[in-house]
Amino acid sequence: MELTLWTYEGPPHVGAMRIAASMKGVHYVLHAPQGDTYADLLFTMIERRGERPPVTYTTFQARDLGGDTAELVKRHIKEAVERFEPKALLVGESCTAELIQDQPGSLAQGMGLNLPIVNLELPAYSKKENWGASETLYQLVRGLLKEKIASETKHLPSAWKTEGRRPRVNILGPSLLGFRCRDDVLEIQKLLGENGIDINIVAPLGATPADLIRVPNADINICLYPEIAESTCNWLERNFGIPFSRTVPIGVNATQNFLKEVRELLGMPVPNHEEEHLSRLTWYSKSVDSNYLTGKRVFIFGDGTHAIAAAKIAKEELGFEVVGLGTYSREMARPVRTAAKELGIEALITNNYLEVEAAMTEAAPELVLGTQMERHSAKRLGIPCAVISTPMHVQDVPARYSPQMGWEGANVIFDDWVHPLMMGLEEHLIGMFRHDFEFVDGHQSHLGHQGGLSNHEQKQSIEESQHNNDSDTSSDSLIWTSEGKAELAKVPFFVRGKVRRNTEKYARQAGCRNIDSETLLDAKAHFRK
Repeated sequence: MELTLWTYEGPPHVGAMRIAASMKGVHYVLHAPQGDTYADLLFTMIERRGERPPVTYTTFQARDLGGDTAELVKRHIKEAVERFEPKALLVGESCTAELIQDQPGSLAQGMGLNLPIVNLELPAYSKKENWGASETLYQLVRGLLKEKIASETKHLPSAWKTEGRRPRVNILGPSLLGFRCRDDVLEIQKLLGENGIDINIVAPLGATPADLIRVPNADINICLYPEIAESTCNWLERNFGIPFSRTVPIGVNATQNFLKEVRELLGMPVPNHEEEHLSRLTWYSKSVDSNYLTGKRVFIFGDGTHAIAAAKIAKEELGFEVVGLGTYSREMARPVRTAAKELGIEALITNNYLEVEAAMTEAAPELVLGTQMERHSAKRLGIPCAVISTPMHVQDVPARYSPQMGWEGANVIFDDWVHPLMMGLEEHLIGMFRHDFEFVDGHQSHLGHQGGLSNHEQKQSIEESQHNNDSDTSSDSLIWTSEGKAELAKVPFFVRGKVRRNTEKYARQAGCRNIDSETLLDAKAHFRK
């Protein structure tokens, strides 16, 4: 374990809580000490829910450790069942309670309760939140369906033809505290409906235990979020023969491929015409305006599903150059490494945000696509950023309809990614012309009265001033002349830091104390060799 100021994922019991809170008729009894109830805030603050998650905490204290904590667990389980009358009960323990080894799940199963009980054994010191959500959904589905496992009947995805009905599918994976899951479900339901496909169930978001029992009634499963649903889909395929889709419909190309894959699995005819015109992203990519952004360097980091999708969109649909790709999800490391290899770069697999910031600084991108943490890092570096993945801030859970998947999702991505770059271009132009007398006299930037300087540039200017003021105190220090500063100001702000470092490195090697415009141009020529 490491002590850190930031973590990309919570412990696995938070993942279990996400599944319980996403469903109806499910209650979660969590054996945890007083103080571990902080997770409630995630749902009321981030998801803006008007109700707390369906969780009962044992909230034992230090003085309880000297007594029988097992009886404490059993009492809370009994009270929770009597009060909430759930249709299924999840029982587990937090990372702290795991050390006591009370085994609350086994205690619950021995109480003779007349309802399905799922014993969650989530190793808190080796696994994280997404794994906990995945394991909880898997154990819940398996527990409810284990007596219905098909032994002889063969599942036919094309049975809808002989039964005289429309094909139907399960949408598996969306949950609370996922990235835009609520809106993604609506978009995919609309997309499938337009293609003549009905929805059997959506789980876990909005599902009940009775809905999960109806899972085998679908012709195929749609694995919308592999981090959450892939293990469940694999189990259903092995035991019930239900195939599932592998394509996540994020982006224009992926949406087309998704519809093609779903139709092929169901035995439906695949249309010859393309439907890319349904998204404005494709129109923009073919327009003259997009030429301004072609070849822009982009750094991507997030959960595996959204990071891989973002890399494909950036490379194939917007013409960006992907200079960094990574994930904090160990379970998705292999597909992320494969995606990075196809782009000719090395994947970054880490849950240390400082390593991500260091890689970002080294790559010197012009756009960052990441989590809430990358937004903070990018702001410090003065780089435009768009959030594409959890963990997220409340501002990334908009009240409006804002999906990431399907045709409308491609439009949202177009807005979220392109606008920061266009604003960055605008600020660069403002910076270039800030010495123009007409501009300075009456055409100030909306950022304030600093002649068009962004906050990052103002800070850099202060640092430069301090750097020059201290130049006489060290024989190794360098002095940027006014001519050199003017030349440096012409460099776009998103790579100015790297140019400054390279120029100072060259100046030290060449034995130059004063850096003027000629020194900067010589440094450029030197590093281009």
